Amino acid sequence: MQLIGMLDSPYVRRVAISLQLLGLPFEHRSLSVFRTFEQFRAVNPVVKAPTLVCDDGTVLMDSTLILDYAEALAAPRSLMPSGLAQRQAALRSIGLALAACEKSVQLVYERNLRPPEKQHEPWAARVIGQMHAAYAQLEAELAGRPPDRSRQIGAADVTTAVTWYFTERMLPGTVKDAAYPQLRALSAWAEQLPEFLAAPYGDGTVRPRA
Repeated sequence: MQLIGMLDSPYVRRVAISLQLLGLPFEHRSLSVFRTFEQFRAVNPVVKAPTLVCDDGTVLMDSTLILDYAEALAAPRSLMPSGLAQRQAALRSIGLALAACEKSVQLVYERNLRPPEKQHEPWAARVIGQMHAAYAQLEAELAGRPPDRSRQIGAADVTTAVTWYFTERMLPGTVKDAAYPQLRALSAWAEQLPEFLAAPYGDGTVRPRA
């Protein structure tokens, strides 16, 4: 399999880390939807990151759909809990983390790609509010169930940790004064895991673990 996309995308990084945790071998190609648009389009005409090229050549898109396929490939190994109540809780956390991720990405695009004279502050303020609403609920959930660090990290904590790290790196001014100790602790712990270290945030490629 080939994973296409840059690790400065939280969606690409989420997949890269999860594939490792699931024990699925893959090649990573760090192609940008901006700087290497034509190269990316040659792989996937839609130019959407992440893209997964399956072993039979089928091209999949969207991190959640890619991970659904990966879970099926890796079965019975899974990053999702098997119990219904636990799975429901994990899906809720993943939904909140993806909402925070979406709003973070929207704000990065607004601040970094749109000319200053065309930026719409009321819209940006609403996006920031939505992002904080998602993080506040994740913070409360983590306070109620601290991660079990004696076990392999699960899908919900992977997505939450990757998203929080992205927001802190790209939008430090929006979260630096916010009281999110649980999210900060989760991120600090996760970033030291081998699978996170092998897929560092940035423009590099996934480094095989020693």
